[in-house]
Formats: sequence, C-alpha cells, structure tokens
Amino acid sequence: MAQNARRRFPCPREKRGADTGPSPADRQKTGSRHHLICDGHGTPFKAITTAADVDDVIQTLALADGTPLVAGRPGRPRRRPEALLGDKGYDSNPNCRELRKRRIRPVISRRGAPNIKDLGKLRCVMEQTFVLLHRSQRLAVHWERRAELHDALISPACSLIRWRRLKKRQS
Repeated sequence: MAQNARRRFPCPREKRGADTGPSPADRQKTGSRHHLICDGHGTPFKAITTAADVDDVIQTLALADGTPLVAGRPGRPRRRPEALLGDKGYDSNPNCRELRKRRIRPVISRRGAPNIKDLGKLRCVMEQTFVLLHRSQRLAVHWERRAELHDALISPACSLIRWRRLKKRQS
C-alpha cells in the first residue's frame, strides 16, 4: 500500500470523532451532547449531536426548524408548534425574537430570575425521553469516530420511541 493511501484512514488509536469536545465537567475527557425536541408527551421529533462544549442556545433554531407537521385541529396542519419550552440554557434575546418571527411562543426561564412555575413538571417528561434514548449504551457513549454514524443510530432510536408511544396510546 502506498504511503499516501495510509494517511487517508484514521489511526486505530484515534478515539475522537468530529462532534466531540472538552466536557464542561471534566476538561480532560472529550464528549458529545444530544439536543432533543419533543412534544408534551415526550415523543421525540428531532435529535442533534454536538460537541460537549457547544452552548444550548446555538441549537435552538435548528431544533425548532426540524419539527415535522403538527397535527391537531381539522384543516391544514401547523408547520410549527405553538410554544417552545426550555430551561435557562436556551435563554437568548435574539433566539426569542427569531422564534416569535416564526410564530412560536418561547416559554423559557430567564437567567437570574426564578423558574417559571410548573416548568419542572414538563421538564421531567423531557428527561424521561433522554433516559429512553440513552437506554442503549451505544447512544449514551459516543464511540463512533464519524458523526454521521452516530446520527444514523439516533434516528432509529427516536423512531422506536415514537412507535412504542403510538402503540401505547392505541391500546
């Protein structure tokens, strides 16, 4: 094999993928983070994988744009949800303005202010969805070097959660 051809392939010792970065808790380790948008019942719509040191605010609009058609009242389905709930990590004035332009009402706790009443109950639904998503050890720990492979594993996991919730509602 030519020496130039060898350089194209990653070294077997190389463990960091494209979407890994220093962990906010332990800077010695690299990691990744999942950003997730779901409905009020915890059914996931879209998941994005980023490096561990990427702020939540940056992914707000990408997640809002990734929502599918929302069914509800008779007639043409809504393209966007009515409201977007988020914790203090998603608080940003430019993002709130962009969400209002898209006719999405942001319900986000402000930094330095007390939490919105009963937001913790709704956040519990989101945490349960993360637990279901990370039930697979392969998704909880980012082993793949390429981000496309990891994202390819996340989408069937979200589909499996949606299918189980649909099956549960029908019975």
